[in-house]
Amino acid sequence: QVQLQESGPGLVKPSQTLSLTCTVSGGSITTSYYAWSWIRQPPGKGLEWMGVISDDGSTYYSPSLKSHTSISRDTSKNQFSLQLSSVTPDDTAVYYCARLYYDGQYYRFNSWGQGTQVTVSS
Repeated sequence: QVQLQESGPGLVKPSQTLSLTCTVSGGSITTSYYAWSWIRQPPGKGLEWMGVISDDGSTYYSPSLKSHTSISRDTSKNQFSLQLSSVTPDDTAVYYCARLYYDGQYYRFNSWGQGTQVTVSS
């Protein structure tokens, strides 16, 4: 059974870059028909999809975050990472990594990490 674990600093200063890593066990991030995503939930708000990296390394981002979001991967470590530049206090949220499975018609979320709190504050 696949497991995902987020890691990274819990506190980031405004204007800096937020960097998080998701370590995957029990399944390879290069396996076909799977994709790997970052999602966040600001306090008191709903989930916000940020972007995804596919099994072949292609990336897709939320249009509202595309200008300062980057997702990459390290296949040797079976990890994928999020970088969010020029953060502001509005980027304070619980950040989740998740796996999606392509069922032939749609990509569906089927595994989530436990989430990690990131606070942007000076």
